[in-house]
Amino acid sequence: MKTLWMGAALAAIAMVCARPAAAQIGIVSVTGGRVEGVSADGVTSFKGIPFAAPPVGNLRWRPPQPVKSWAGIKTADHFASGCMQPANAVPIFGEPPAMSEDCLCLNVWTPAKSADARLPVMVWIYGGAFREGMTSQPVYDGTHLAQKGVIVVSLAYRLGVFGFLADPELSAESPHHASGNQGLRDMIAGLKWVRRNIAQFGGDPSRVTIFGESAGAISVGAIAQSPLAKGLFQRAIAESGSALENLLEQFVPLRQAQRYGQRFLAKLGATSVAAARRIDAEALLKAQGTSLLTGHGGFSPSMMVGGNALPEEGYRLYEARRFGDTPVLIGTNSDEGSVFVPPHTTPSQFGAQVRAQFGPFAAQVLAAYPHVTEAQSSQAAADLRRDSTFAWGAWTWARLQSEYGKNKAYLYYFDEHAPQYPPQGAPHGAELGYVFDNLGTLIHTGAKVTWPAPATDPALAAMIGSYWVNFAKTGNPNGPGLPHWPAFNDKSQRVMVFDAHPSARPLPNRRQLEALDRYFTWARQQERSPAQTQH
Repeated sequence: MKTLWMGAALAAIAMVCARPAAAQIGIVSVTGGRVEGVSADGVTSFKGIPFAAPPVGNLRWRPPQPVKSWAGIKTADHFASGCMQPANAVPIFGEPPAMSEDCLCLNVWTPAKSADARLPVMVWIYGGAFREGMTSQPVYDGTHLAQKGVIVVSLAYRLGVFGFLADPELSAESPHHASGNQGLRDMIAGLKWVRRNIAQFGGDPSRVTIFGESAGAISVGAIAQSPLAKGLFQRAIAESGSALENLLEQFVPLRQAQRYGQRFLAKLGATSVAAARRIDAEALLKAQGTSLLTGHGGFSPSMMVGGNALPEEGYRLYEARRFGDTPVLIGTNSDEGSVFVPPHTTPSQFGAQVRAQFGPFAAQVLAAYPHVTEAQSSQAAADLRRDSTFAWGAWTWARLQSEYGKNKAYLYYFDEHAPQYPPQGAPHGAELGYVFDNLGTLIHTGAKVTWPAPATDPALAAMIGSYWVNFAKTGNPNGPGLPHWPAFNDKSQRVMVFDAHPSARPLPNRRQLEALDRYFTWARQQERSPAQTQH
């Protein structure tokens, strides 16, 4: 049976996603000057194109500024420096030429043979817990995805303390009277560059899809709700993340984030932002490792609710009917919680953890996750982390969009059991090799663990890539030769399950998510009560 659908899928995909005979776009005029790409395998790649001025010196922590022009033709044949991040992340991500604050560059892969091709555009935002990540990671190479008939763009954004520090003085100097979302503003500046320039590469600026994984998916969710990004994209894909992050990791208002920033700078002896801008970048990076911040373990946009970049938490925006209404494709992996929890958890340890986190709802949560034996409780700990950190946000986003939105939501559950993966299923980041059709490359999970994408299932990679490309083209992932993927609705809750026999089925972890949702509904009510607000 698997052989039959593989053959049918590959044949259909070959017809609808025929590769162009040759890529003829070589030199392109963009904001700032001219760039020359490199053509191979029917695709021309342009790497290291600046989309904003280097955020160094007096521009550190400022919103991205207009790009500086250059003379002559810039040869765009290599990736730019990665943004500042812990040094031990660099080899894992593919070793860029260097790390630098001067990193606001993007890359383009185009199969277009002329500038009037009007191809859909997919803009990739990398993950890495907002502290790590770079566009040069091999699994992010856009060649194979572009060969399916889309233009792929990947963009860099400032990380950690450089991208997400909030401070009252920084907010005062900002035209928006807010700080802490410099990295998010970098992404939006990249999208503005795409709107102004992508037609020169054969792209259609009215068919732009933003997509990302983990922190990149959280960023997609944040951008989807940001008024600053309105009109810059038409569809959104979020893999293992959302802006509806659970209440175990509270969104921090801007005012509180600014206090964190002040404490951080005070530890460094900086009495003003001007003084902080003179601190060596490596010293800031080192201090970040012992930050006093909470939340996602450091500086991140999910903490910076305030200002008009991220004005409010996503759930409230849906409730208030002030959300960005675009088609969304979202989902999680079956075992992505495993890399974030200890390998062994006893039943008593799991019970204590749940009681500490879920209070009056602990009994309901414990009932949803069997934990009698150590094997069960170890898996329960991983599944709870999967659901509370990743799956609840994706599921809730799909439910809210299907209830309040005019556009549809499509939900997936990636459960490929490759030999390299844990026996329980697909770990965090495991879908990336399939999305980009870069099987066999190393995948960084954001937890100092790498998985090689299996090189043994090209049909599944072709299928997933085609769903993503179809969605980028039309807002609907379905197409000839592909198993039907129904739009999500709260009644049937059917999702596309990607495993040995991909098909639309009931959501596998619905019972667990419903138990968590009862807690989160109560927690939101507690957070909004007058007594809680006064406290």
